Amino acid sequence: MKRLLPALAAGFFCALQAAAAPLAYVANEKSGTISIIDTATDEVVGTIKAGTKPRGQAVGADGRTLYVSDQPANALLVVDLEKRAVAGTIDLGESPEGVSRSPDGKWVVVAVEMSNSAAFIDTASGRKLFNIKTRGENPEHAVFSPDGRWLYVSAEEADQVDIVDVAAQKQVAAVKVAKRPRGIAFLPDGSRAYVACEFDSKVFAIDVATQKVVAEIKAGTFSNGVAVHPDGKRVYVSNGKDASVSVIDTATNTVSATIAVGKRPWNMAITPDGTKLYVANGRDNSVSVIDTATNRKLRDIPVGEIPWGVVIR
Repeated sequence: MKRLLPALAAGFFCALQAAAAPLAYVANEKSGTISIIDTATDEVVGTIKAGTKPRGQAVGADGRTLYVSDQPANALLVVDLEKRAVAGTIDLGESPEGVSRSPDGKWVVVAVEMSNSAAFIDTASGRKLFNIKTRGENPEHAVFSPDGRWLYVSAEEADQVDIVDVAAQKQVAAVKVAKRPRGIAFLPDGSRAYVACEFDSKVFAIDVATQKVVAEIKAGTFSNGVAVHPDGKRVYVSNGKDASVSVIDTATNTVSATIAVGKRPWNMAITPDGTKLYVANGRDNSVSVIDTATNRKLRDIPVGEIPWGVVIR
């Protein structure tokens, strides 16, 4: 019996981990920190020191690693989430921003502004293997399609979305949208991508198969971040000047609700079960929590200074 106790204890611990609510990680630009939020209690439960200006983030496939772009250091920070500390750095080009992980976990990609490129990091070796040049100037986000075939890249000084063929390792198309495209998110089935264009305050729905715009949706003023509900029926868009989030019905491609949040809402993340949306409010130093069933803000959580975005593990 004594020999069984350690195994039982380990199994019990694993069960507890599996049952635990997801954690949300918030990159705070000015503080140089990552705030950790327990999504069960909506309280900050920890802080990680992360360079001097953390921005984009992606959680590794193992769930134990967080990749964070540190803009002034021109580097990607590799954070050990169990130790809650930076475990290493990967050199990038100048001014890295958005970070995403491929669905198979093989790649982490960073949009690098000054080189107008997407940097591909091999997660197995922890090395940058190559850069793919894109046409738009100052790329901010680079996001994989759910099947991992495409990488969609938005750039601050552009009016298009650049499309990269991941296997071919080159840009193969560009879709005209509007000025200053920012956030990008795909429907779970990969059929459409939604792109927020800040200066025109519009969201463009792109048909992935045809690489054509199928809808233009008027959002709030200075639309920015985009998140998609796991059921694929709703798309959420943060509106920087309106301090709000628009809810788009994907069946009709119309705005069905508008939710007030904090000042300068930026990038967002939704829990895996789709019940809560977390919105980084850059000028309120807070994260707004939205109940997606009722479209109501539940609370604002104080975090570090100038939160840029949220990812959820």
